[in-house]
Amino acid sequence: MSEAKKEIKKEAAQAESKGGKFISWLKNLPQNIAKPFKNMWNELKRVTWPSKKKLIIYSCVVLVFMLFMGIIIGLFDLGASALVRVVKPA
Repeated sequence: MSEAKKEIKKEAAQAESKGGKFISWLKNLPQNIAKPFKNMWNELKRVTWPSKKKLIIYSCVVLVFMLFMGIIIGLFDLGASALVRVVKPA
């Protein structure tokens, strides 16, 4: 009999422990949600942002590179299309 009572007490303690963990988790939920956003905000404060002049220069470099790559890919596409037309039996 005493072992059965011990088992019942042990199960009740485990259930209470699980409930306590859930309540604790629920209480800390807003803090756990806000923490990554606070960390992100602190990191963004440390960022060294480029000046307006540098930003314009960097943007132009990216646009020129995209134009260059578009031309290169277009030429490869035209070449591949011409090769397929030559190889393809009519």
